[in-house]
Amino acid sequence: MNRSWPAVLKSLVAVFSAVHVACGDAGSDQGGTGGTGRGAPDSSGTPASAAVSSTSASSTSASSTSASSTSGGGGSELWIPALETSWHWMIDHPLDLDDPKDMGLVDPTGAPIASSPPTVYDIDWEYTPAETVAALHARGAKVICYVDVGAFEDYRPDAGDFPESVKGNPDYHWEGSFWLDIRQIDVLGPIMQARFQACKDKGFDAIEPDEVDGYANDSGFPLTYEDQIAYNRFIADLAHEMGMSVGLKGDIEQAEDLWPHFDWTLNEQCFEYEECEILVDTFLANGKAVFEVEYDDPFSGHMTDRSLFCDQANAWGFNSMEMPLDLDGGRWPCR
Repeated sequence: MNRSWPAVLKSLVAVFSAVHVACGDAGSDQGGTGGTGRGAPDSSGTPASAAVSSTSASSTSASSTSASSTSGGGGSELWIPALETSWHWMIDHPLDLDDPKDMGLVDPTGAPIASSPPTVYDIDWEYTPAETVAALHARGAKVICYVDVGAFEDYRPDAGDFPESVKGNPDYHWEGSFWLDIRQIDVLGPIMQARFQACKDKGFDAIEPDEVDGYANDSGFPLTYEDQIAYNRFIADLAHEMGMSVGLKGDIEQAEDLWPHFDWTLNEQCFEYEECEILVDTFLANGKAVFEVEYDDPFSGHMTDRSLFCDQANAWGFNSMEMPLDLDGGRWPCR
């Protein structure tokens, strides 16, 4: 899960991003550069990260009242979330279908909530068996597969597949997590393809790829804005070619370059850092859903008063919630 950056660092990244966009190739989508021609995979057959897929362009037709599908690469049908979607995010442990907190039917204290039950669940790729996905489908829900694509986690079952050469500095505050050298797509591509295949085999409808902003963190590698654009586009293309929709997780500084390649976005704390409007101008303006979370974490000073953001979130059309920082069950949705 992404961590918040100090305000000064975020400001500097925003400045560098603006310079990059201003200097981008005239023919690039939204002024973006560096995505095409980078990190082509080897003979393993991992999809390349070349141009924006037709899926991303067609996903703008998603209904604002109900989930919709659109044709993706290879003729597959992608599930695209509606602009207004009741959802739940729980990645701390295996989802218990009989636990009201795990199912997002109550708030984190166990108190009832007036909002509609979730129709979308975002849960962990490893912890979730196919039976759980099938049970959620039987209840009429869609299911998003949470996958870390930008950091090595030493506790995952495929940890042995990552060579030392791609492991960087620790991912701050997350024990056992280390930033990856995303420039090595030839190495990381087959690993991510295997993870996405596990999601697909279990029946997941979409991918939430986490830690896609290593270039803006102390990764231990000289990652550039262009490196991140290339890798993130590769990740989006990979999900699409495997028949699943994909969301841009965080990385709000690159939203202008990346929104055409992703079908929706999931953001943490854009109200706290006063940076939400770019999501209105990119994803929402092009008919793509925005899922957004502010955290209830008094220890770190994160905002806890929903009155500070819910009215604006609802006015914009965000699917916003306040949630516990550990994402371990329960939710306070804005609507």
